[in-house]
Amino acid sequence: MENFFSILGGMGTMATESFVRLLNHRTIAHKDQDYLNYVLFNHATVPDRTAYILDQTKENPVPFLLDDIKKQNLLQPDFIVLTCNTAHYFFDELQEATEIPMLHMPREAAKELKQQMTTGRVAFLGTEGSVKAGVYEKELRDFGFEVFLPKKVLQEKVNHLIYHDIKEHDFLNKELYYEILEEVTTKHACDQIVLGCTELSLMQEFVTDNPYPVIDAQSILVDRTIQKALMMRKNNIAN
Repeated sequence: MENFFSILGGMGTMATESFVRLLNHRTIAHKDQDYLNYVLFNHATVPDRTAYILDQTKENPVPFLLDDIKKQNLLQPDFIVLTCNTAHYFFDELQEATEIPMLHMPREAAKELKQQMTTGRVAFLGTEGSVKAGVYEKELRDFGFEVFLPKKVLQEKVNHLIYHDIKEHDFLNKELYYEILEEVTTKHACDQIVLGCTELSLMQEFVTDNPYPVIDAQSILVDRTIQKALMMRKNNIAN
């Protein structure tokens, strides 16, 4: 297969399914051959990224991810898409292990937000690992935004939604989701909310009446993936 990219996913699997579903749905296609060529690594058994970031005595996910990169080096895709937000804590180490370019989800989200608003107060919602990793915070601050990070009680609500409701029980708890967004916008006066967790992106995908100002990092990554894949396909055909 030529003119293809690879998706490094499985963290978690249902969220990766959401990414692939959006990718296929948003690709303009009138026949089978119009869809994109890609290989999916659904590596569900990668150790928990947040657990390791919070406590480095836990099992390290990096060797597992580096092994995935090694296998993708053999396939030689045009580029790699890393769909786990928290795993971007290890992005530089993963990119150093390959000459194949990797899309950086937090950076793409920050770029998109900058196009929509030049300044403002932005909330970041994600796993405790993503919050501690500071990848989104750095990217958003680099683009000139004031960043709000949840304190303990609010983060516990986010944790419950991600781990208990969605990961453990496949339950899209709309009531809790809206409660969190309401608190962020009203109590903490945030102009925008960046969703930096694939489970939150899964939540957002199935909420059709969300009145809150949300930037969904996974949704943006889908669009960037399609743009890059189509551009590379066009260039390869021209050559």
